Amino acid sequence: MTIPNYDYLRDPAEIYRQSFAAIRREVDLAALTDDLAPVALRLVHATAMPEILGDLFATPGAAQAGRDALAQGAPILCDAEMVARGVTRNRLPQNNDVLCLLNESRVPSLAISQATTRSAAAVTLWQPHLAGAVVAIGNAPTALFRLLEGLAAGWPKPAVILGFPVGFIGAAESKAALIADSFGVPVIALRGRRGGSAMAAAAVNALCGDSA
Repeated sequence: MTIPNYDYLRDPAEIYRQSFAAIRREVDLAALTDDLAPVALRLVHATAMPEILGDLFATPGAAQAGRDALAQGAPILCDAEMVARGVTRNRLPQNNDVLCLLNESRVPSLAISQATTRSAAAVTLWQPHLAGAVVAIGNAPTALFRLLEGLAAGWPKPAVILGFPVGFIGAAESKAALIADSFGVPVIALRGRRGGSAMAAAAVNALCGDSA
């Protein structure tokens, strides 16, 4: 059997360098604040879609608020295991806890009693960890809606909400609600239906100092 002789770049460092050089050629970083630019770069790197930056929203100082929280040891609360798995652990500034409570034993019964999704029910269990935390939602719109309901009811406030739920039902609406009123919590979010676990994890990694 003849193995094709593919011509492709193999050096990891050079792939990394060329990737971010290409991103910098294709995005207008001048339109972004200094604290948000590394997050934007990571989002584009995770998706290969420079055009998403037209939908990127951030409240002033949100990225810095997230960095400060992580530097002080804040936990990272994730709506999905894929988000949690995407966080680069060796870049965490204080060996921060990365928590996804979706598979907690109490979640199925909570979801039934609350007549909601498991993702939303799991958010109910975030309350003891919420104060000053970094919240990363990259999958479930119902999780983001439940968090907003909780904040409206007086739950402790996280340091920042990274809002990247994805999908055709509820994703755009949940992020629109977050942008309209985050109850005083700094926000980084992507408007519209696009999002995903890779984006949410990339945003966390950027806040950890994992920048290009």
